[in-house]
Amino acid sequence: QVQLVESGGGVVQAGGSLRLSCEASTKSFSINTAGWYRQAPGKQREVVASLSRNKKMEYDDTVKGRFTMSKDNVSKTLYLQMDNLKPEDTAVYYCRLSQYSGVDNWGQGMQVTVSA
Repeated sequence: QVQLVESGGGVVQAGGSLRLSCEASTKSFSINTAGWYRQAPGKQREVVASLSRNKKMEYDDTVKGRFTMSKDNVSKTLYLQMDNLKPEDTAVYYCRLSQYSGVDNWGQGMQVTVSA
C-alpha cells in the first residue's frame, strides 16, 4: 500500500489562504481517482473535492470558487489551494489517492483552523 504524506495545514485568519499537499511515498503507480475530505468535530467526514475516473473535478458547494484541487502526475502529489477561508472550514483534512487496482490510499489527516 502507498503511504501518503500530508502537509500545509495550520492556523489562519478568516479570509486567508492555505495550500495543502499530499505526496505519495512511491512514484511507481498511476493515480486513477483522488479527493480531499474533511471532518469537523461532531460531524461526519465529507468530500470537499474529487477527481473522477474520467478526470472530471468536482467540488462541494460550500467551497466552490474558493478551493482548487490539482495534481502533479510526476511527483504523485495532490494539492488543495484554499482561498478566502472561513471559520466553518475548520476541520481535519484528509487526502485520498486511488490506484487503478482499486486500492484506496489515505493520508493521516491534518488540522486546518480558521479563526474569525
